[in-house]
Amino acid sequence: MTTTTAQPITLEEFLKRPETRPASEYIDGEIIQKPMPKGRHSRLQGKLCATVNQVAEPQELAYAFPELRCTFGGRSIVPDVAVFLWKHIPFLPESEVPDNFELAPDWAIEILSPDQKANKVIGNLLHCLSHGSRLGWFLDPDDRSILIFLPDQPPVLIQGDQLLPVLPDIALPLTADQVFGWLKMGHSNQLDPTE
Repeated sequence: MTTTTAQPITLEEFLKRPETRPASEYIDGEIIQKPMPKGRHSRLQGKLCATVNQVAEPQELAYAFPELRCTFGGRSIVPDVAVFLWKHIPFLPESEVPDNFELAPDWAIEILSPDQKANKVIGNLLHCLSHGSRLGWFLDPDDRSILIFLPDQPPVLIQGDQLLPVLPDIALPLTADQVFGWLKMGHSNQLDPTE
């Protein structure tokens, strides 16, 4: 992550700026650009979105958005995966998805990239929880662990074949081993999340 401002600006000023690639976030008066996603990050992000959506979208339970800007509580952040319960998506007329999400995701997922500072990323997850998120995952591909954040509870480290918590009503029995198993590509490595 790189800080791109020398002096603090307001959230309103930040939101008027053009989007950057990779995305920039507004945190405590500073603009911080996220690192460019690399292979492992992109693979995990894509599989997480696809897996959640395969289970949750047909029943209109939830939807996982990749790299969605969420502006709330004085910050504008872009979680790697932002999962919203269907009932919390601020649909436009005719059930269209809006461009702007001015609320915290129900479930925020961050994947640590080699160039990121862990505490900055964890800080965003804690900010989400303090503004209504029900679940946060912090994936560290290097040690194959997922730090779980739940409201009003200490973080829990999940590894191996331990089941990961998901949002209620979403039937998605996943383990850390399964999630990090997605890093291996090929037909023999495809797991059905509904099994």
